[in-house]
Amino acid sequence: MSSGSWRAAHAARAAHAARAAHAARAAHAVGAAHAVGTVGTTRPGSVAEAVAVQEELRPLVDLVGPGPSAPATVAGLDVAYAEGGDLLAAAVTVLDARTLAVVDSAVGVGRPAFDYVPGLFAFRELPALLDALDRLTTIPDLLVCDGHGLAHPRRFGLACHLGVVTGLPAIGVGKTPLVGTWDPPSVERGSWSSLRDGGDVVGRVLRTRDGVKPVFVSVGHRMSLENATAQVLALTPRYRLPETTRTADRLCRDALAEAEQAG
Repeated sequence: MSSGSWRAAHAARAAHAARAAHAARAAHAVGAAHAVGTVGTTRPGSVAEAVAVQEELRPLVDLVGPGPSAPATVAGLDVAYAEGGDLLAAAVTVLDARTLAVVDSAVGVGRPAFDYVPGLFAFRELPALLDALDRLTTIPDLLVCDGHGLAHPRRFGLACHLGVVTGLPAIGVGKTPLVGTWDPPSVERGSWSSLRDGGDVVGRVLRTRDGVKPVFVSVGHRMSLENATAQVLALTPRYRLPETTRTADRLCRDALAEAEQAG
């Protein structure tokens, strides 16, 4: 399935939604899907070009959602790097949202597509992640990225970028913050506090286990922050990190080890 197919799937979903109560916003989303074109997937030649791509695509992000409240399938996305940094493996695992069993998975192995620049990390990983997504046989209802969405210096992190390019609802769940300040949430699971940056609420600091350090949740695309929080809690019945992240992490590490051995 090509990235164009992902955009076509998004256009079909948005057109269907246009016949419902959110007709105006969904019609805008259809136009946005066509407007993305190759801008979001072309490798920029410089930092300035990469920043310009983020600025161009940022207005296409839907931060309202609300997104699927009861998704049937949820995908985790993660990337592992070789020690020298010249090889990476991207993995996508699709889970049954009810049982959290893996129902589909795919990997993409390649070279980092961009230099390491804070705030532009998506450009390193996007080609390999899209390659892995294209190999899936199941289109997930929600993408859960190991990273950030709105909680980004330019309000356009990996979860936003992937959401706009694929047209799918997306959220970011970071282990550590990229931006912002916050008050520590209470120690109980489900407690949260607002993540703020420059006067804006850009996410939530969410406690997924009693007494365990929190994760950093932000909207990527076509999701509300309230729904994103609820989905993360549903994906963390036993551990701090979502099952989507845990399964994708294992898969990309295994794929990287195989690629290095094949070397």
